[in-house]
Amino acid sequence: MADEPLQQPESDTSDSTGAAQYTAAGNKISATFEAEQARSKAVMARLEQNPGDFRMLTGDRPTGRLHLGHLFGSLQERVRLQNMGVQSNIIIADYQVITDRDTTAHIQDNVLNLVLDYLAAGIDPKRTMIYTHSAVPAENQLMLPFLSLVSEAELERNPTVKSEMEASGHELTGLLLTYPVHQACDILFCKANVVPIGKDNLPHVQITRTIARRFNRRYSPKKPVFPEPDAILTNAPEIPGLDGKKMSKSRGNSIILSATPEETAKLIRKAKTDSERTITYDPVHRPEVSALLTTASLCAGVPPQDIAEQIGSAGAGALKEYTTKAVNGYLEPMRERRAEFAKDMDTVRDILRDGNHKANHIAGETLDQVREAMGMKYYD
Repeated sequence: MADEPLQQPESDTSDSTGAAQYTAAGNKISATFEAEQARSKAVMARLEQNPGDFRMLTGDRPTGRLHLGHLFGSLQERVRLQNMGVQSNIIIADYQVITDRDTTAHIQDNVLNLVLDYLAAGIDPKRTMIYTHSAVPAENQLMLPFLSLVSEAELERNPTVKSEMEASGHELTGLLLTYPVHQACDILFCKANVVPIGKDNLPHVQITRTIARRFNRRYSPKKPVFPEPDAILTNAPEIPGLDGKKMSKSRGNSIILSATPEETAKLIRKAKTDSERTITYDPVHRPEVSALLTTASLCAGVPPQDIAEQIGSAGAGALKEYTTKAVNGYLEPMRERRAEFAKDMDTVRDILRDGNHKANHIAGETLDQVREAMGMKYYD
């Protein structure tokens, strides 16, 4: 694979040359994704045979509470890989909150609530290291050599940087521009060789792979310091929010994992539907109704078409009642576990403290290896 990360196609199609360039770029992206899909499948086949050979890194920004989309989109996959025997690491990326936000208000509360959600979902701190970004300075110190390995053009054309900037309406700060390199530090400090992601985050793994390759070639060609990580492209469905659009903390259309059954019921009752009484599954023409059917389907384990047929002409009220029961029933065991963990927040803080301690030890060792490779280790 070439050193160049995924590049967005130009949007100018005003003449035949422009159209040809756009098509060629689009075909390149499609071919790249197909290649990554094949690579991901091959990695998963090896992982299932020898899970102990793999080290996973994934995580979340503490910008709010986790919702149902996080549970089906990533949390369940993390638990599965952990239980298979993969060496698992979860970063709570508190420094990355300020890539596109001007405040760190509520960040401590958000961090502790993330840990509670992880524990409730089945993450075991004895098998998975949970740590916070800001508590591991040696990891962040990798930014300096890593920044020397990428060009400004490579950073500016990273599609995730563009989408984050557009979604937040935030100006392009230095931290937002270097966000992909910061994520490379997250992945490489612990020598992670697999990163479970969705398609949208693929460019981050690609540029991390590029940074690892360039560092090894430049500073340690005979004894590579870093693995070139692979993406595990998850097959999780895109979870629609209650308005039919993608479920998102910022859109306010999500079902929060830590919500009470009463809060969940109230939120679903307020969900917008349409004027047709007969319930049908049609994501294109009936996105709001179909969003409720999808949510109910995931929680009840019943195809959305079957739920629609069962409700029939009973209308939106019956659909919302079905969805509420399905969601609350599915989340009940998690909520019970969460409530138990929340009774002892000192233990929750200890889990985070232990994870930070382990992460600092790992990051220190990696930074020593980097300094040695660069000829910057002057004494033992």
